[in-house]
Amino acid sequence: MTDKNKAITPETMLAQALGALDPAYRSVIPGIYPGTTYEREADGSYPTGRVYSRDHNPNYEQPEELLRTLEGGAKALLFSSGMSAALAVVQALRPGDHMIAPKVMYWSFRNWLLTVGKEWGLEISFVPNGDIAALEAAVIPGKTKLLWLETPANPTWVVDDIAEWARVAKEAGAHLAVDNTVATPLLTNPLKLGADIVMHSATKYLNGHTDVLAGALITAKEDDFWARVRVNRNAGGAIPGPFEAWLLLRGMRTLHLRVARASENAMAIARHFDGAKGIRAVLYPGLESHEGHKIAARQMTGGFGGMMSLCIDGGAEAAMAVAARLKLFKRATSLGGIESLVEHRASIEGEGTPCPPDLLRLSIGIESADDLINDIDQALEGRKS
Repeated sequence: MTDKNKAITPETMLAQALGALDPAYRSVIPGIYPGTTYEREADGSYPTGRVYSRDHNPNYEQPEELLRTLEGGAKALLFSSGMSAALAVVQALRPGDHMIAPKVMYWSFRNWLLTVGKEWGLEISFVPNGDIAALEAAVIPGKTKLLWLETPANPTWVVDDIAEWARVAKEAGAHLAVDNTVATPLLTNPLKLGADIVMHSATKYLNGHTDVLAGALITAKEDDFWARVRVNRNAGGAIPGPFEAWLLLRGMRTLHLRVARASENAMAIARHFDGAKGIRAVLYPGLESHEGHKIAARQMTGGFGGMMSLCIDGGAEAAMAVAARLKLFKRATSLGGIESLVEHRASIEGEGTPCPPDLLRLSIGIESADDLINDIDQALEGRKS
């Protein structure tokens, strides 16, 4: 017998996009609303509550509400990209404020913090991933206003304890923002672990089809800081187009299927190559040998995601040669799509990268795990010969 009072699962929320129908024609798929402005009544009021498409387009509302529900937040906002979402948070700080971030994180955002962020007047400290003592020591009483965390951290997949970061943030009187792109709302809910804001590069797993640029933020509460974030988005125009928002919602409806398959494939690949000849290290939090496995097992439910890295014996040249011999993996930037990708991150990030030179980052797709394993095997065998 089913429990009629049991909450609807995330899988059903996603598949039905919360069950909303198109209000005009009762279509089970929402329409696309390209209009940029809305007519007032004669008395100057807006009968639909919408003023201008920059912050009132109907195509934003359904994916925002779905993300808010999945993450357990108070409000959500869509953005034109993951970077624009992250920058909206940082730019809600005041010049002279201090923020803390991990040394290993999304390179483009880290690079922005090191250049534009410092020029803009932010004081920024980078701490070793997984080191709570270093995090605590980096806090400047009265000045630290934001802790930014990415876990698992791209591309070494170090796992940080979100609840511990939340504790440090609370004690410092700061906000904690967590990049949840890799874990997705299906595997980790940072707000439930004490975070204040969750960020997603929706280009990645949320959309999942490598055809949309988008970002998202979800907040635990609508405070003054969130109000500044909203102003940054609306005034700056960092919004997706209605068609991109529509495509994002379409992609999210299969998120649970894609994440489950990618996680299953990644685990199979990690186990196959863990300790294999020609591999210096397999970096995947699902492996019990991974130093962050216990934390990952505690805060990630239902799997460990589809991202992993292989460190190849022989250094950068050997790693590049293996990547060149792969046939199924596409040598391309990005992650979270249905197709598997490979990238030699150190050469992409360039000088100053914390990425090991022998590391190949793998975004595992939804193909056959056996086919992907065979592809890596043949690439490694070619290197050895």
